[in-house]
Amino acid sequence: MYAVVKTGGKQYKVAAGEKIKVEQIAADVGQEIVLDQVLAVGNGAELTVGAPLVAGASVKATVVAQGRHDKVRIFKMRRRKHYQKHGGHRQHFTELEISAINA
Repeated sequence: MYAVVKTGGKQYKVAAGEKIKVEQIAADVGQEIVLDQVLAVGNGAELTVGAPLVAGASVKATVVAQGRHDKVRIFKMRRRKHYQKHGGHRQHFTELEISAINA
């Protein structure tokens, strides 16, 4: 059984036992959270698609870790103009382990 959930403005296809990294969620490590924005639920060949959400469906997950992704380097340059700009960004993430999908 799998589900498509929406969190942090992105969509993720999840199944029980998987680990996923999502945009940061304000929760402590070890805390169980419920993702209630379920867009679709599938089991083998059958698929239930919501309009826009599947009624009564939810996904339970446990927070495994809070962290930051690798640095993304940003470099801007204009040739022959003596202009160079360096920057970087590290996005925060929450790692979740999917425990159950309730359809």
